[in-house]
Amino acid sequence: MQLSRRQKIALAGTAILVALPVAAVVTLLHTDWNRAKPWLNARASEALGRPFSIDGDLSLTWQQPGSAAAEKTWRDYLPWPHLQAKDVRLGNPSAMTGTLEQAQLATVSQLAFSLNPLALLNKKIVIPELRFDTPQVRLLRSKDGKNNWTFDKQDQPSPWQLELQSVVFSKGSVTLDDGVTKTAMRAEVDTIAGDARYGIAWTLSGTYRGESVQGGGKAGGVLSLQRQGTPFPIQADMRAGGSSVAIEGTLTRPTDLAALDVRLKLSGPSMARLYPLTGVLLPETPHFSTEGHLTGTLAPRGGEWVYDKFSGRVGSSDVAGKLAFSASTPRKRLTGDVHSRLLQFSDLGPLVGADSSASKKERGVPSTQPAGRVLPVETFRTERWTSLDADVRYTADKITRDAELPISKLDTHVVLTDGVLSLTPLNFNVAGGTLTSQIKLDGSGKVIANGIAAELKASARHLHIQQLFPRLPALQASVGEINGDASLSATGNSVATLLGSSNGEVRALINRGSISKLLLEEMGLNIGSVVLAKLAGDKQVRLNCMAADFVVTKGLMRTRQFIVDTDDAVLNIDGTVNLGNERLDLTLQPDSKGLRIFSLRSPLYVHGTFSQPDVSVDKGVLALRAGGALALAVVAPVAALLPLVNTGPGNDSECTALLARARAQPVAPKPGKTPRKSR
Repeated sequence: MQLSRRQKIALAGTAILVALPVAAVVTLLHTDWNRAKPWLNARASEALGRPFSIDGDLSLTWQQPGSAAAEKTWRDYLPWPHLQAKDVRLGNPSAMTGTLEQAQLATVSQLAFSLNPLALLNKKIVIPELRFDTPQVRLLRSKDGKNNWTFDKQDQPSPWQLELQSVVFSKGSVTLDDGVTKTAMRAEVDTIAGDARYGIAWTLSGTYRGESVQGGGKAGGVLSLQRQGTPFPIQADMRAGGSSVAIEGTLTRPTDLAALDVRLKLSGPSMARLYPLTGVLLPETPHFSTEGHLTGTLAPRGGEWVYDKFSGRVGSSDVAGKLAFSASTPRKRLTGDVHSRLLQFSDLGPLVGADSSASKKERGVPSTQPAGRVLPVETFRTERWTSLDADVRYTADKITRDAELPISKLDTHVVLTDGVLSLTPLNFNVAGGTLTSQIKLDGSGKVIANGIAAELKASARHLHIQQLFPRLPALQASVGEINGDASLSATGNSVATLLGSSNGEVRALINRGSISKLLLEEMGLNIGSVVLAKLAGDKQVRLNCMAADFVVTKGLMRTRQFIVDTDDAVLNIDGTVNLGNERLDLTLQPDSKGLRIFSLRSPLYVHGTFSQPDVSVDKGVLALRAGGALALAVVAPVAALLPLVNTGPGNDSECTALLARARAQPVAPKPGKTPRKSR
């Protein structure tokens, strides 16, 4: 059949249209792409702002994409170009100098990916899967903050769009050398076969913020960047400086580094030891362990975190609650509500350094407590206080304690703002009563460098004597209530230095109750009455009044008035309590009321240190009284009893009169000391 001219032209055009793609495909298949490497290396280096090179073979093949669709279209039969590049290297930016410049940011033994050819028509580079074989990545940051992982943004936006749908890793390693945080860590990555959940496993070792770090974990084999709602499974177990952190859960929206949802387990010798790992300021505690639900965002500046429904133990105490952390500016912020059903009071000791040497060793703090000192000398680390703001409420339903410290409940509100720590309130139920206080500790450094400016206001109400001193046998039968107030201010960097420099006043009052008669007899050295009390049994003596008033100046507590009045005796106390050197210098003048048999009544002296107090009597007065009795016994044995019989001052029991007399009546001095003038 003879074809017309028009038909010939149409047939020729069709042949050309078919031949061109075929010729292009044939040309692409037989082209040596290694000749294009210099051009590709130059363009990639220019775009990335650092040296890029393909040192190995560069090849292009055509592969038909896989499709899970039941009915395929013609697009599914269209082959896609598949690029393979071997021995790919990415260097550091020119700003990195010295030894850091010599290292490579990343090397890959083989880089492989396919392109959707139809998407190129719309100026979109669609890569369904990017595969890295044996990647070696080294992240560097110098002391001046320059790093090799930040890429400069292009001034002019590109008309082309990149869509990376998933990433697949194989065996490789990642190292981090950070001069800012003094971190040097290395992670080894390898594939896992036959695991339905995880595709890769990794191990980690090195140092972070000066702490030794070790750990490992697992992650999914394919990181989906297209389906942001697809959870990427992660599991990790890290150990640093005696502390451990374990997580297991998922990460979604990986392109935004967001939506972390994991179970978190924490444990360590002290919560404060978590600071190198988390950068979050937490208090000193005994050994702890907690487990809870952690959700949050991994934003570049820290994100938002919530540790909810956690429970665990701190020392011998249980703990539960919710904490929220925000990487806000100008300071990070911690808020929450923590609760204990049962609190062991000794677990609060590390907060002020009042725990044992063994406990200090376990939480990584040197035992600096001098022998014979009672007040804790461990310094507060105020240099970290300005890194975080906090607003946390803590309550405890029941408190177990030693018999010496009858505290039954705790309620406090901890607020930290720009280095100023406030406990408003800090309330306890003590000895059947209440101890309410407000404490302000300014560790910002604005008042005192590397120290604390402290203020304390406290009030004690209805404290029962019997419960307050449960280990003193003579007070087992005693009843009555103690009320008191204290107002102190100080500067220092430990409990010892704060109390040793404190100024203010302390007052206490017992206005009703009873006390052991035997205790009073022993304090008055009424030997015969003590014997009779032992034989006939102890009884209660009505306590009319006890008033103590101390003024505190530079850590020296001096009695302004201190008097105890009962139906049987009056006790005047005078002297000082030195909080700086922890020494006692008190004189107790007992004055019995009524008839006492064999009374060797003499001033009592309480001196020595807080750790080793000593009570003594005036041996000179005792010798004169006892010697006079012996001499008189030679002349008249019956009359010899008279010096040892005390009739007492009478029955003046009015508190007002006693306090007025205390201001004018001198207390007997120690032997060799000049009597003190009336006040």
